[in-house]
Amino acid sequence: MLELVSELLSREVSDPRIGPITLTGVEVSKDLRRARIYFTLLSPGGDKAEVLSGLKSATGYIRGKVAKELKLRLVPTIEFVYDETQDHAQRIEDLLQQVKKER
Repeated sequence: MLELVSELLSREVSDPRIGPITLTGVEVSKDLRRARIYFTLLSPGGDKAEVLSGLKSATGYIRGKVAKELKLRLVPTIEFVYDETQDHAQRIEDLLQQVKKER
């Protein structure tokens, strides 16, 4: 599902709000009713809210294509979520560098 959504975003969805992003993971609920797709921004100064708005507006189209391509009877509701892992890692790296400079 992650590969398909990634391909759809890069080839078929042309919303200018969706800048360069990377899909980092997907969590599907046990009952297959919900799918949470995580993303990060490739450009450091990108606007998360703007990208998320574009992704939300494309969700219906993406959900329809997922149903068709994967031949699913029940298609999960898709929710896009910003993956903060990279931000946390950068913050830790910055703190470590600061401690190193203070020595």
